[in-house]
Parts: sequence; structure tokens; C-alpha cells
Amino acid sequence: MDIRPIHTPKDYEMACERIEQIFHAEPGSKEDDELEVLITLVDAYEERHFPLGMPHPVEAIKIQMQNLGVSRKHLMDHLKKSSGRISDILNCRRGLTLADIRMLSEMLHIPLEVLSQDYRLEKSRPNQSSDTFNATVSC
Repeated sequence: MDIRPIHTPKDYEMACERIEQIFHAEPGSKEDDELEVLITLVDAYEERHFPLGMPHPVEAIKIQMQNLGVSRKHLMDHLKKSSGRISDILNCRRGLTLADIRMLSEMLHIPLEVLSQDYRLEKSRPNQSSDTFNATVSC
């Protein structure tokens, strides 16, 4: 077992290749221990060099709705909003209110940090209120 820190892309590639070779190691074996250490090192390298960032709030809502089998009707009932309002939210024409963020976080198990991010809204309609979040991520 020749394990050392991962400093370069070449080190990273070699560690990934070794992980592939020993991926199905027998639990409790030396190779299994090596696999565990290599995975930890690769994870640390990837977090440092390939940060993922947080998902777009509306995309996170749509994905969790699908994952949990939540319908738009269920969302309407839970948030006490009309179908038009839910459609506006899911199509980035209206931002999430603080109450929406709290309810959706609990209902869909999405971290508050994800839902409270600023994001760009589609072109506003003349009668749309201005109490929405606007920002940098395009919907």
C-alpha cells in the first residue's frame, strides 16, 4: 500500500485508477483499508479542485418534487397558493417568499441555504409585486 497525498492531476488520476482496481476488495482486507483511505483523499482533492456549488433553488424544488412524488396540486395545498402562483414560482416568474422557503425546506427536505439563494426572475409582468428575490443565477 503506497498511499501519499494527492497534489497534482497526475496523482489524482493514479489514485482514481487504483480505486477502480480495488473497488470490490474483500471487506476487512488490506485492499479494503487502502480503498477507504484513497476515497477519502480523492474526495478531499475533488472538493478543493472541483467544487460543485449549490443547485439552483427552483431546480432543487423540481427535482425533489419528482424524487418524492409531490404533485403541483400537493404543492398548492401545502403552500396555500393558486395553480397560477405555483406555475409562476416553478417557471421563475415569481420569487419565493420567506414563508415559502421555510415550508418547502421542511416539505421537500431541501436545505434553507439552497432555497434562500438569490436567482434571476423571468421578465416581470406589470402587476407582479416586487417582494421577490432577484439576483445572479439565471433560471
